[in-house]
Amino acid sequence: MSIGCFSVSLAVKDLSASKVFYEKLGFSAFGGDESHGYLIMKNGDTNIGLFQGMFESNILTFNPGWDQSAQSVGAFSDVRELHVKYKAEGLEVTQESIEGDSGPGSFSVTDPDGNKILIDQHV
Repeated sequence: MSIGCFSVSLAVKDLSASKVFYEKLGFSAFGGDESHGYLIMKNGDTNIGLFQGMFESNILTFNPGWDQSAQSVGAFSDVRELHVKYKAEGLEVTQESIEGDSGPGSFSVTDPDGNKILIDQHV
């Protein structure tokens, strides 16, 4: 069971300063929109999301249905399937936004150390 593209979503104080910093580390803007307060930075297969004013802490993010370049993959584990599986395994879902039988949806869980994990399907 694959949970898709992995990235670290960073809550940043100054999007422009963070962009310049990560560019110096070899990342380049891959997606997002600075005017909407976020950028997706890429270096090879490594993705970092920079988000200003959207959430309070850093989040580990997985995108079912996408590869590391945000391209759709063939068969994948749908967010609904993952949601049911994780709840059945006893994980507490702390946020969910899932409607219908297919398409976009998301939910979050928190690991034992308080790290937030977002399962965020866009396809």
